[in-house]
Amino acid sequence: MEGSPIPVLTVPTAPYEDQRPTGGGGLRRPTGLFEGQRNYLPNFIQSVLSSIDLRDRQGCTMVVGSDGRYFSRTATEIVVQMAAANGIGRLIIGQNGILSTPAVSCIIRKIKAAGGIILTASHCPGGPGGEFGVKFNVANGGPAPDVVSDKIYQISKTIEEYAICPDLRIDLSRLGRQEFDLENKFKPFRVEIVDPVDIYLNLLRTIFDFNAIKSLLTGPGQLKIRVDAMHGVMGPYVRKVLCDELGAPANSAINCVPLEDFGGQHPDPNLTYATTLLEAMKGGEYGFGAAFDADGDRYMILGQNGFFVSPSDSLAIIAANLSCIPYFRQMGVRGFGRSMPTSMALDRVAKSMKVPVYETPAGWRFFSNLMDSGRCSLCGEESFGTGSDHLREKDGLWAVLVWLSIIAARKQSVEEIVRDHWAKFGRHYYCRFDYEGLEPKTTYYIMRDLEALVTDKSFIGQQFAVGSHVYSVVKTDSFEYVDPVDGTVTKKQGLRIIFSDASRLIFRLSSSSGMRATIRLYAESFERDPSGHDQEPQAVLSPLIAIALKISQIHERTGRRGPTVIT
Repeated sequence: MEGSPIPVLTVPTAPYEDQRPTGGGGLRRPTGLFEGQRNYLPNFIQSVLSSIDLRDRQGCTMVVGSDGRYFSRTATEIVVQMAAANGIGRLIIGQNGILSTPAVSCIIRKIKAAGGIILTASHCPGGPGGEFGVKFNVANGGPAPDVVSDKIYQISKTIEEYAICPDLRIDLSRLGRQEFDLENKFKPFRVEIVDPVDIYLNLLRTIFDFNAIKSLLTGPGQLKIRVDAMHGVMGPYVRKVLCDELGAPANSAINCVPLEDFGGQHPDPNLTYATTLLEAMKGGEYGFGAAFDADGDRYMILGQNGFFVSPSDSLAIIAANLSCIPYFRQMGVRGFGRSMPTSMALDRVAKSMKVPVYETPAGWRFFSNLMDSGRCSLCGEESFGTGSDHLREKDGLWAVLVWLSIIAARKQSVEEIVRDHWAKFGRHYYCRFDYEGLEPKTTYYIMRDLEALVTDKSFIGQQFAVGSHVYSVVKTDSFEYVDPVDGTVTKKQGLRIIFSDASRLIFRLSSSSGMRATIRLYAESFERDPSGHDQEPQAVLSPLIAIALKISQIHERTGRRGPTVIT
C-alpha cells in the first residue's frame, strides 16, 4: 500500500429488465451485451453484492474465478473494484483469474467464505461473438438457491447506482497478497492470488487412493489415456493432477492451454463437439478417454475404440462402484439424487443398495440442499454432470478419477465395466434431442398446448401404435418438486409421459442463455434381456420419438426438420 487512499465512487445507473438469473444465481448472455451495453455488468454485480445482507458483507471473504473466456479479465477487474467499494474485506482469486467451478466451490467451503463469483458461460462458445456469464455461489459452495436468485433479480429491476473503485488495479499473474487502502474504510482491502489447482488437489488427495491410480497409469501394462481440456479452464488441472501427480505421460493431455475463444471450438464434452478426442479414441491406441467443458464441471467418458459411456450410465456405474473409493468406504452412502430427465438407471442401483433416490428438477442447487441435510452422497444429471457431497457443484475431474479408480480396482476395461453393469441391472436406452435457438413465444405456446393435451384425464390409457410397437400411457404430469428439507415447491419442471413398459417421454423448456429458448425432448426405454443390449439407442427409441413428434408437432410449429444436437 503506497500513496493516498483509493477513492470509492457511487455511479448513477438505470436498471435492465432482462437480468433475471436463470437458476443458481447465473446470468448468461451474448458477450456483446456485457461488453457493449452501458453498465450491464456493473448492474448485475451490484445486484449480487447487494443480495448479501450488509452485516454479512462487511469485511467478509469471497472467491472469484473464471473459465478464461474472452472478457474475463476485464470482468474480473470490475468485480474486484466493486467488491472493494461494497465493503468486501478479502478476495481469493485464481492466478490469471483462472479457477474451475469445482475449485471455487472447494475454496469457498475450505476457507468458509461468504460466497463466490464465477465468470463463465459453462459449455457455451467464447470469443466476442460467443457468450459470457456471471454465476453466484453461496456460502455452502453451491449455486444460489432460487430465493437468492429472486432477490438478485428484484434488486436489478430497481437499481439506481453502484459502488466502484475505478482506480484500483491488481496484478492477476502475481501469486500472494496485495493490499489497498481505500477512502473511508478502516481496514485495507486485501486480494490474495492463489494457485488455481493446489487447494482443490489437496481435497482430491483425501478422497482417492492416488497410489492405486498412479500404478494404473504408470505400472506394467499401464492404461494409456487421452484427456481433452478443450482449451478451457481444466488444462492446468489435467496437467498438475493427472500428469504431474499421477504420472500420466504429458502427451496424454491435449488442448490444455486455456484460450479466450476455446480455439474456436464449442467447449462442450459430447459426441457432437469433442470430435478430436473421439477420433483419437477410435484408433484403439488409448484405453480411456475423457473431455471437460469450459469451466470443468461437466465431463465425458470414452473407452477404447470410442466406446461411449452415456452420462446416465456413468452416474449409475459410479453409484454401483462407490466401494472402490476410500472416501465412501469411510463416509458411507446415504442416498442418491438425479434430475428428473436423467435416466432411471440410477434407481435400479439404489434399489439394490437399499438407499433412497431423490428426483429433482434440473439444477445443482436442488442437490446442495439434500447434501447439506445429509440425505444425499452422490448425484448427477443427464447433461454430463456428476458430483458428490465433497463439494456443492458437479465435478468433472472428480468423476474421471472415480472412473480410473474403478478400472484400477476391477481390472477391467471401460466397455467391460459398462457391459457387466448392463448384464446385472439391464440397459436403459436414452437420448436427448435439443431444439435450440427458438423464439421464446413459440416455445411457450408449444409447451402450453402440450401440457393441456397430456395432462387431460382422457390422455391416460391412450395407445400409440408405431410399427410393431404399441405404447400405452399409464401416467402423465407436469413435474413439480417438494424439497424434503425445507418444503419449497418448484413447479412446471417438465412434462412427463410414462408408458406401461416403463418407457418415458419428457419435454422440458430451457432458456439458459436468456435471449433464445431451447426445447429438450428426452426418450428412455428399458431392456432387461442381455441379447438386446447391443442396439443403437436412436434405433431403439425411434418409435417413442415418432410419438413425441406427433403429439408435440414441434417440427411443424418451429419450421425445423430436426434437432440441433442429439446426445
